[in-house]
Amino acid sequence: MNAATRPADSMPNIHRATHLEGIRYEIRGPLARRALELERQGYEIIKLNIGNPAQFGFRTPEAMRLAMIENLRDAEGYCHQKGIFPAREAIATDATARGIRGVTVEDVFMGNGVSELILMTLEALLNRDDEVLVPAPDYPLWTAAVSLAGGKPVHYPCRPDAAFIPDPAEIERMVTPRTRALVMINPNNPTGAVYPPEVVEGLVRVAERHGLVLMSDEIYDRVLYDGAVHTPAATLCEKTLCATYAGLSKVYRACGQRVGWTLFSGRREHARDYLEGLEVLASLRLCSNVPGQWAVQTALGGHQSILDLTAESGRLGRQRRALVSAIERSPYLKVQVPMGALYAFPSVDLQRVKDFDDARFAMELLEREHVLIVPGSSFNVAYRHHLRLTLLPDEDTMVEVVKRMDRLLARWVG
Repeated sequence: MNAATRPADSMPNIHRATHLEGIRYEIRGPLARRALELERQGYEIIKLNIGNPAQFGFRTPEAMRLAMIENLRDAEGYCHQKGIFPAREAIATDATARGIRGVTVEDVFMGNGVSELILMTLEALLNRDDEVLVPAPDYPLWTAAVSLAGGKPVHYPCRPDAAFIPDPAEIERMVTPRTRALVMINPNNPTGAVYPPEVVEGLVRVAERHGLVLMSDEIYDRVLYDGAVHTPAATLCEKTLCATYAGLSKVYRACGQRVGWTLFSGRREHARDYLEGLEVLASLRLCSNVPGQWAVQTALGGHQSILDLTAESGRLGRQRRALVSAIERSPYLKVQVPMGALYAFPSVDLQRVKDFDDARFAMELLEREHVLIVPGSSFNVAYRHHLRLTLLPDEDTMVEVVKRMDRLLARWVG
């Protein structure tokens, strides 16, 4: 009997590749799948698991939509593997205006969102068992991407009792001969922390002293609250290669367009072979989404409407305040006030709620209260009493979510 005639029940199992072992992305994991099942049964689920502005009625600025429509005729074919010239020129010009020196269009790689570029830049860099310093908590794609590229993620702590701000001196003690890169996520997802300039400079100096590639994820660079100021790492980095990741998804509410970019700055002569390897990977996928790239120049050069939204009187500003105020009134929850990005990372008072487990609570919150959140342990931390919520729902919904969380926590307390 050959394989073509073998009975179905005797077919060997098809297993996932071994390099996927341990890879997690709980933001779209079992909880999200269970939420979909409940929706199909007719339940209305409040979803706070993904930073997807369109889901909550946020629109891409009209001028950007028009720019894409008007250039559709020029978006039907492949473009250069690094991206279209007007988009890359606009990014380089914006970088120069923000104090990043010596950048040109040749230093910019366009990608299908920052996610693709994280995967590509690490794949081009890492050999088996090379180490990358990644924050904990982190955006879990970073940890997964290091592992998929054959490397070893080494997590440096961003402790709750330090407002989730990392300590550069502690990080430097974690550098080994195998360390190739240092990842910074600022403003931070999931915590909402915005790093002070001296901390950014401290991380830059660690990378420079050890010849590490500094990988600075700044996708939320303009999503700031209460006068918080973001310091681009590239403005301080000159003696090593710096890769800055940004895009249209969050600041410009254009997630579905899948437009991200990596801007390389700092010292680049010694990294020529690496950058050529990255261009090979960019060529293999032909190019990134072309229609969305036509919105980049308009986005960066136009009115920054995100500032209206994040102002105290703006929609995001009001929703953030509503969530923080509701948590402050809670007998069970507390939160480090997020100063940037689209998330809060509240914790449960373990003195009040004994034996708390974030994953079990999140599933029960979904089943009983029809609220979908993400357990904090999904972000590569050992503690299990934090939860991540988006700031995107309206004010009344934010208050209602905390009310439902408190109701369930009261049941746990008994």
